Amino acid sequence: MQSATQGSGGALQRAVSDTLAEATGRELRDNPVVAGTGGPAGNALLTAWTALVLLALSVAELLTLFDVRGLISWHVALGALLIPPAVMKTASTGWRMASYYLGRRPYEEAGPPPLLMRLLGPLVVVSTLGLLATGVLLILLGEEQARRTSLTVLGFRADWVTAHQGFFAVWCGAVGLHLLGRIVPALRATVLRGPGAERAVPGRWARVLWFAVMVLGAAALAVVLVHADSSWASHGFGERGEH
Repeated sequence: MQSATQGSGGALQRAVSDTLAEATGRELRDNPVVAGTGGPAGNALLTAWTALVLLALSVAELLTLFDVRGLISWHVALGALLIPPAVMKTASTGWRMASYYLGRRPYEEAGPPPLLMRLLGPLVVVSTLGLLATGVLLILLGEEQARRTSLTVLGFRADWVTAHQGFFAVWCGAVGLHLLGRIVPALRATVLRGPGAERAVPGRWARVLWFAVMVLGAAALAVVLVHADSSWASHGFGERGEH
């Protein structure tokens, strides 16, 4: 029993140590470069740039919470802008994970993220997509319908506004921890790289095309949802004590 406890304690210590080493930039994963698409190196670049876009938009969205009633149109627009990059980042990380577990050699050589980041990943994805999905649902339903009791969770009756707020609470914790673990690697892979370093990774124009599609999709979605939020804009998202 004692040896098992020591073994589990040692595994946890190694997991924490590996996470901190990568989070602080002391250790970097090797991302092999593959002709054509760029392979793991190209995937890492796409993921990192998308993550920085998500970070900037998320900060702007959080700022609207200081006066969500007065800034409801901005809140909706920024929330809509977050959806395409959130989906793209989920897809790019999902592709990397699937490639690793399917045994594709370049991704096996790159290796998986630290254990703690792998365990945190599903919570980040579920809370992010849940937050955005319930936000869209609130707009489509309108205020009156969204505030009606429509679901029961663990014996508690709640409406869709409460569900949105619940996802927000989980998202804050999960994404906050994820940010601490990934911001330094993301910056080192993008804005802190040497001049011309990104051009050395094949697939640059494919990545630019994906970004262009993401931007156009985000802009179109923002226009549609802002025009659909009339009931919230007239009554205020926080009128009854919720933000």
